[in-house]
Amino acid sequence: MSDSPVIEARGLGKTFLQGNQPVEVLESVDLTVQAGERHAIVGASGAGKSTLLHLLGGLEQPSQGEIRVMGQSLNALSEKALGALRNRHLGFIYQFHHLLPEFEALENVMMPLRIRRENRAEARQRASEMIERVGLSHRIDHKPGELSGGERQRIALARALVTRPACLLADEPTGNLDQKTAAAMLTLMLELNRAVGTALVIVTHDRGIAERMDRQWEVREGRLIADGPVA
Repeated sequence: MSDSPVIEARGLGKTFLQGNQPVEVLESVDLTVQAGERHAIVGASGAGKSTLLHLLGGLEQPSQGEIRVMGQSLNALSEKALGALRNRHLGFIYQFHHLLPEFEALENVMMPLRIRRENRAEARQRASEMIERVGLSHRIDHKPGELSGGERQRIALARALVTRPACLLADEPTGNLDQKTAAAMLTLMLELNRAVGTALVIVTHDRGIAERMDRQWEVREGRLIADGPVA
């Protein structure tokens, strides 16, 4: 495993305004994610878990501190450069799949590769292979509305991993699924984490999911508290 972190946050803080009143959501957060590691972030509803994930992925700007992805500081990047960095190094999956309803599964999974202007034939091949890895080759030409909830999440996972990102950022990815489907989805995510070598940072309210990660963290009163490695 490389000594260079995939994601490194130092002194991270985020303050929002409610009316004229500043509300500090996160304060002095430090986090290092190495290649292939699996981290869980838990905490009460509204504690700032999703905000932290968005900061790590460059989807929101911190009020204080610095985030580095693959050694590159996000603070000084233009929106265009930030978008390119996200596309190259990060994958995202959410509680809701956010697939484009007018496109078939294959086209949805191809999208990140097409955004970076990869050859269409090569993008199609890579997307097909990733859909096969999530077990949905037989649904490759179906649109999201023709898929079950679990199938849509697996296609969303394939889309997030098709670029072979350095880190997958997952925000309650099983939260909208029934217990059996959620368990199968988590198992698939962990299998792909090992096979592809992608680091995983998952926000979850489910302690059972958190316990399957290498490290557990809790967001409490704006701070990120380490629960330590899982035995």
